[in-house]
Amino acid sequence: MLRALKKVLPPSDYLDYLDSYRYPLAGEFSFRTEAVNDLRIPSDWGLEIGILSEMYRNNATNRLCQVDIADNYDHKHQDLSADNAEAGLSKMSIDIAKAIFRKLATNGVVLSSETFRTLKASYFRIALDFVETYRNDALINGLTLDIHKEEQAVELFARNIKAAGEYFLDNPMETPFIPSWNRVRSAQPNILEELKEAVEADTQEFITQAG
Repeated sequence: MLRALKKVLPPSDYLDYLDSYRYPLAGEFSFRTEAVNDLRIPSDWGLEIGILSEMYRNNATNRLCQVDIADNYDHKHQDLSADNAEAGLSKMSIDIAKAIFRKLATNGVVLSSETFRTLKASYFRIALDFVETYRNDALINGLTLDIHKEEQAVELFARNIKAAGEYFLDNPMETPFIPSWNRVRSAQPNILEELKEAVEADTQEFITQAG
């Protein structure tokens, strides 16, 4: 999708930044505590893209990088959920697309129904080319790739890009963000102390029950 956006939209430092990550949906992240205070991130599956976007907004890019932290991962796979836009990979793809569209709009990019129709077509062609690339990689390594299932997923994600775009156009002012820590502390100054006390009480209860 990032490659498709770069084909359809004018040159964008923001899209170049996201595309510079080998896998921007890695699911694990860490940062210095001072970087957390002003982050406003989505409360849905746009969480990862939202964090990357906020870090881009608040920091110089030479302070950000992607690293490998383990040799093996226990990946909890989601169902495709092709018939349910409120579950599985289908919902994830819509939420992620909406998060990117919102950020592009805040950067001054004008989005329209025509944009999303073109983006859908561009994504579809690029994704099918990737499927063929992965199929060749699988063959070289003695593995199998289910072309039918892969192309079914591509078709679903292409539809969801347009669905996410239409939702964004209908709800341009939607702000499904988790409040930043700065705002939380402003509304509830003792929140960190209360959280610490709650964790300590919970830990003590666990020790008592285990003993």
